Amino acid sequence: MLSAIAAIAGCSRADVVLPPPGDVIGDGTWGGDNVALLMQDSLAHVHVGCTNGYFPAPLMLDENRRFNVAGRYVLRAYPVQSGPDLPARFAGVVQGNRLIFTVAVDDTVENRLTVLGPVEVVYRREPVMQICPICRLH
Repeated sequence: MLSAIAAIAGCSRADVVLPPPGDVIGDGTWGGDNVALLMQDSLAHVHVGCTNGYFPAPLMLDENRRFNVAGRYVLRAYPVQSGPDLPARFAGVVQGNRLIFTVAVDDTVENRLTVLGPVEVVYRREPVMQICPICRLH
């Protein structure tokens, strides 16, 4: 129990599961309530509610453990995808084993900017997606 508390609090160097600043976030699942980030070698897949998108991986962190990358996003993904994937920016910060991020989607269909978040995910936590399905890493 005590080691679990130390791991969550990030109290000791041996418990750190994330890379140091200026490094990359490795493969794995980051989950939250109705949100997920699935990191793979060359692609990161994101779900926020019944929407989803992607950006190139690996994900580089700056000296403040922040990132800001371009990708693509689908705002109308469930129950059947309708419309194209749209240009998007994914920006966030890693704080211990948590990642807080926002997705800004250039909705060229509706001619407006749609912002999702901020949302929070936890490294190695399974996402809880409620009614919307989630893609899985293979």
